[in-house]
Amino acid sequence: MTIFKTAESPYKSDNTASNRCGFTLMNNQVGVIVAEVMARLDNVTVTPLPSMIRVDAVGRMDVVYSDIDEAAGEEEGWFNSAEFEESMSTHYGRMVHLDDRTIMFANPEDAAEYLDFDLVARS
Repeated sequence: MTIFKTAESPYKSDNTASNRCGFTLMNNQVGVIVAEVMARLDNVTVTPLPSMIRVDAVGRMDVVYSDIDEAAGEEEGWFNSAEFEESMSTHYGRMVHLDDRTIMFANPEDAAEYLDFDLVARS
């Protein structure tokens, strides 16, 4: 009689705070430009995959639209929150859209403080 032992999975569950935020982009012309601009930031890691591009950051990251415009060789205003949402397939962390940028926060408290939003429930 042969007994098979199941190998331990390399994938683990970890619910501790990571202090990270990020998003995935379509691996297309716009996604590549956004990823190239984001890769210039010290706290950002970009991981190209066959059908998408992961962009992960520690703490906070700002997607500055004018930086994307310049890298794309387009006029100011070409890249905006709508264009970003169209290129992005998913995100984690707290996202704040402004007129000139999208800010990703790893910690909800940091986003709340930025927005001057009180997280404490009051009755």
